Amino acid sequence: MTGRARTPVLEARGGPETQRRVRDSAGLLAGAAMRRLDEDLEWYRALPAEDRSWVGLVAQAGITAFVTWFAEPTRPPHGVGDIFAAAPPELTRSISLQHTLQLVRVVVDVVETHSDRLAAPGDEREVREAVLRYSREVAFSAAEVYARAAEVRGAWDARLEALVVDALVRGDVDDALRSRIAALGWSGRGSTLVMVGTTTSALDDVRAAELRRATRRAADDALVGIQGDRLVVFLGGEGDLRAAASTLLPRFGPGPVVIGPVVGELTDSARSARAALSGLLAAPAWEQAPRPVLADELLPERVLIGDVTARRTLVAQAYAPLAASPGSLLETLSAYLGTGRSLEAAARTLFVHPNTVRYRLRRVSDVTGWDPLDARESYVLQTALALGRLDAADSAPAGTAR
Repeated sequence: MTGRARTPVLEARGGPETQRRVRDSAGLLAGAAMRRLDEDLEWYRALPAEDRSWVGLVAQAGITAFVTWFAEPTRPPHGVGDIFAAAPPELTRSISLQHTLQLVRVVVDVVETHSDRLAAPGDEREVREAVLRYSREVAFSAAEVYARAAEVRGAWDARLEALVVDALVRGDVDDALRSRIAALGWSGRGSTLVMVGTTTSALDDVRAAELRRATRRAADDALVGIQGDRLVVFLGGEGDLRAAASTLLPRFGPGPVVIGPVVGELTDSARSARAALSGLLAAPAWEQAPRPVLADELLPERVLIGDVTARRTLVAQAYAPLAASPGSLLETLSAYLGTGRSLEAAARTLFVHPNTVRYRLRRVSDVTGWDPLDARESYVLQTALALGRLDAADSAPAGTAR
């Protein structure tokens, strides 16, 4: 005789009386839970009315789900995903995972407090064990829900950040962009600068996320734009932004890294971004350029690639002040540069003593900020003089001899 395998029959938790009590107490437990939330959780009392109502629905859904699960032993515990089904996804922004776990603990404590009323004599231990098991499953599921929400939010933030960086580089600033910047958490305190370079390699999501965390550790505010093999970083805050930018140097790939000028606020950062990007394109012309290098230290090279802003800056900061200064500073600098940077040859050309030339060149340094006796800075000044003369020739009246 062959025996037939018998499927084990799982009995409901507790006896019929306990089942009835648990089922009939759902409303009582929900009401008690809501009172405890209001009494014990300060963050709950501070929520807007709409969010408070959603939290109330979540708490009631959790208790209802527990009652249903308690009566059906073959059914796995409801995850918090089911409990949160009635609430909008945005609730995970208003309520942190820590707050959710506090909510779970309050509800568990309420059920345990009423366990003597819920359980028939002899079933108290089983009711308490069921509550503990259910709360454990809900806590693990809560972590999964928040992890998924963070992943989705991270992907959304990365896409939004890319759009914002692109708009800032182009200078397309409007009210909508300001709203997007605020959504990314930019505080707007202090100044802003832009640094650009290449990426170390193809950045996957993990490396890109780590890069963003590093930039946010370096400064109060940070935005990152990954544009192919080019990396654009916006830094903001009240500290030393250039020092903060230098700490990020290892995050960039090989080749030049250029730091744009500091500007007042993020919406004005297009100027810094344009200077930095122009400097990145022009940097190979200066083989000895430091790394990182300031965009304003690359003014002659930027002029060579057609940067109009760099041309205006050189004329305004070097040629124009010298032309307006007394003491033949422009003439002396021109003679010094035109005679192979020789003090004696310049002195003979000007019919003055070499010490006079030396004194005037020190005055040139005071007026412009560039030292003619330094090889690199004399090149900057020579470029400025050439540009100033070209502008002067272009502005001369027609028919004037050139």
